[in-house]
Amino acid sequence: MVSLETQQEEHLHGRQKQNSSRPAILNGRTSSLKPWMIVLIVTAVVLTLAIIIGLLVYFLAFDQKSHYYRASFQIPSIEYNPEFSVEHSNIRTELEQKVNNEIGKIFQSSSLNHQYIKSHVANFRSSNDGLKADVLLKFQTTSNNADTIKSQAGNILHKKLKSNERFLKIDTSLPYLREMNEAHAEHILNSCCGLGKEYPSMERIADGQIANKADWPWQASLQIDGIHFCGASLISDQWLLTAAHCFDTYKNPKLWIASFGTTLSPPLMRRNVQLIIVHENYAAHKHDSDIAVVKLSTPVLFSEDVHRVCLPDAAFEVLPNSRVFVTGWGALKANGPFPNTLRQVEVEIISNDVCNQVNVYGGAVSSGMICAGFLTGKRDACEGDSGGPLVVARNRNIWYLVGIVSWGIGCGKENKPGIYTRVTHYRDWIKSKTNI
Repeated sequence: MVSLETQQEEHLHGRQKQNSSRPAILNGRTSSLKPWMIVLIVTAVVLTLAIIIGLLVYFLAFDQKSHYYRASFQIPSIEYNPEFSVEHSNIRTELEQKVNNEIGKIFQSSSLNHQYIKSHVANFRSSNDGLKADVLLKFQTTSNNADTIKSQAGNILHKKLKSNERFLKIDTSLPYLREMNEAHAEHILNSCCGLGKEYPSMERIADGQIANKADWPWQASLQIDGIHFCGASLISDQWLLTAAHCFDTYKNPKLWIASFGTTLSPPLMRRNVQLIIVHENYAAHKHDSDIAVVKLSTPVLFSEDVHRVCLPDAAFEVLPNSRVFVTGWGALKANGPFPNTLRQVEVEIISNDVCNQVNVYGGAVSSGMICAGFLTGKRDACEGDSGGPLVVARNRNIWYLVGIVSWGIGCGKENKPGIYTRVTHYRDWIKSKTNI
């Protein structure tokens, strides 16, 4: 903490000798201001300037409101490819970047340079004239200028996209620049899966670090009567993925609440649970098939702080020694208290062969499980982290859910790393229950 020291200034007030050669002052009085008057005037001027500058800064910087518009563009030079509908596919990502760069250049060289924030491709679809892109545009301006943004943006796009040199064209089949409310627009802007923490460093939930806001926006807490029991991962606006053993005792969905945000109290958002589906092969006395899906009674609206993680396809591979993260509100040590703030820990994938060695788990790790942690111990998941996510980053910092906190012996014990349900092994089961 930085402490501030107060300083006192001493002002010496004395008389000056009158020099006999000095000209006489009329009426024997000086017309100069006294020091305290000068200080008062200067202080008043400085305060006035500070108020004026503060008001200018507020109205120019803080009295800003976001405005969202949906527009459609034709891309006649490109034919529709089914890969354009595959999230994070290379061909889709490249075309998204090309569209966004084109729109960005148009507005950044226009009179709306300071108001334009971003564009976001929401969808590609086929048409008789090639390909169409539905794009969300975000602007920010003071409330006084709000009425002019739409017409200015429309005029700029019409003028620039008339050129045959542009690969984007106006889609005349739809009303141009349709306004959107903020909540719906932010839901679309944050609808891409896996956008979270910028890939970082080595840190345990039992021996980990506090997670920053919006680092792990898919993390949920499953609670009964406001008490945290298990973690879970948001995989769509209405479905969570978690561990089956979380429901060994309490199976009634009406008892459960899903909480979102980095703190348990206060939560950022809460949802009632409508349905719990536990894997048919799960048995409470065994660790196999430790997976369940949970349906929320009301879909969530995606935002920067709450959105979904990417689900890997069945062929997705995570090699031994890969760096992965596990997050949760579990105990910081065996039998320890649960923290209020979400924590994270970076661990490493360990091959099942190593984990099945006699001095580790002696053959208890099946093909439907994934082993992560360190044989030296320390960094690990712990009680209360069950059901939570084990994620890995792929190119462009897109996070994929590869494991679900399942079981282990102790927390951070030597030769006892964490065991997680392998998500790829149950990918078809997840799709059969959720259509995701």
